[in-house]
Amino acid sequence: MKTLTVRLPEDLFAEIEAESQRRRLSKSDVVRERLTTRPSRGNRSTLLEAVADLIGSVDELPSDLSARKKKYLKSSGYGSKRSG
Repeated sequence: MKTLTVRLPEDLFAEIEAESQRRRLSKSDVVRERLTTRPSRGNRSTLLEAVADLIGSVDELPSDLSARKKKYLKSSGYGSKRSG
């Protein structure tokens, strides 16, 4: 097995350390599990947390874009054949 050294934010390190103590596993085992286990499709809160910092980060888009996406895309010319 190869060795890899990474720097983690303190809160993530504390979370991994607490889990390793609770489950009586090494921190390396916990990290390996987390890297190899894919999140389930039904776990929306985890997915939302993953993109939470991106929500609202794009300027100059209409506030009702999700409800009127077809109208917005048509008005922006998306999907039209390009001339030239």
